[in-house]
Amino acid sequence: MRLILACFGGLLFLAPLSRAHAQDRDVRFAITTVGDTTITFHAGKMTWVVRTKGAIVVDPRRRDALVARLRVVSVGANGEATAVVTAQSGRVTTDHIVIGTEPPVRWYKNTLMWMGAAFGLVAGFGLGKL
Repeated sequence: MRLILACFGGLLFLAPLSRAHAQDRDVRFAITTVGDTTITFHAGKMTWVVRTKGAIVVDPRRRDALVARLRVVSVGANGEATAVVTAQSGRVTTDHIVIGTEPPVRWYKNTLMWMGAAFGLVAGFGLGKL
């Protein structure tokens, strides 16, 4: 039985850790202006928009059909983001929506993880004193 548990534990340890798609946080932004190859949209205080791997433009009237792919170049102080069109399957208009995926938070930047670790240390020391 110990051998089976050791093998199962080793398999879990060696298995690659990947995120589930249910953890993706897709955010929609309304397009404010459309240029020849650039698009601007209001990102607000979401500065992570620049770090996103890429954004897409969809048509909500056609059940979110893909219209274009974007690369976000910058986010201004007023919250306006500028993106360059990298691929296009149709004409982009202000009726379309930009969808960006928020990058995952690193485990060491998660405050709930550190609060849980502190609580575990306090509980462990408290139970050890009994």
